[in-house]
Amino acid sequence: MRVGRIRAERQNGWHGRESTHAGWTWHMAEKNSRGEIFVVDDDPAVRDTLSMVLKAAGYEVICFADGAALLAVARNRTPAAILLDVHIPGKSGLDILRELHGEDYPAPIFMISGQGDIAMAVSAIKNGALDFIEKPFRGSEIVGRLDEAIGAYARRQAESASPKFGQLHFPGREPLTRREREVLEQFASGASNKEAGRTLGISPRTIEDHRANIMKKLGARNAADLIRIVMTAAQRAS
Repeated sequence: MRVGRIRAERQNGWHGRESTHAGWTWHMAEKNSRGEIFVVDDDPAVRDTLSMVLKAAGYEVICFADGAALLAVARNRTPAAILLDVHIPGKSGLDILRELHGEDYPAPIFMISGQGDIAMAVSAIKNGALDFIEKPFRGSEIVGRLDEAIGAYARRQAESASPKFGQLHFPGREPLTRREREVLEQFASGASNKEAGRTLGISPRTIEDHRANIMKKLGARNAADLIRIVMTAAQRAS
């Protein structure tokens, strides 16, 4: 099926099911909206493709060509999720992630890149990105990852994640981030990387990265040692 590219750059305002404003373009969903997705990428073809795929899945899409345009909107308008490319004009995607305080931003943020590497992915996760997606990717993969992440985020908000893990302290150790505590809770409950990833809306590979970082921070030699450290902290807290 031939899919035409709908653009509204010729006028400032509505054009069919798309509206263009200063620095960003809003693509309306093709069915009842499941929420807004912010897409940040300097490649028009990538923005158009993601808009088409996400609109078909029921999301409204707001596209940005650079980080400055995103910041102007994201600080006052909360989406269901953000897809943020690492390599964008001006400040990099990682810089924008830091400015958004990714760990505390009230929506999951995915970093996307066609030049991803392990160091970059680790940096993104440490700075609060939920996960890292490498180009090229399939449309179904993006929709699936977003569905899982948004669903998991909503569940965590409703359940307010177990306070016992939020209140645990590990004296003399580097503090765990909120997401590391969520992963630790899953691990302590006996969940596998795959099960924890499904619950938290994160890929198993990212769960492994979090777990390795948790063990390093807490000085755990192995999985059994990590459980012992957690149980000791829980006993102190009770």
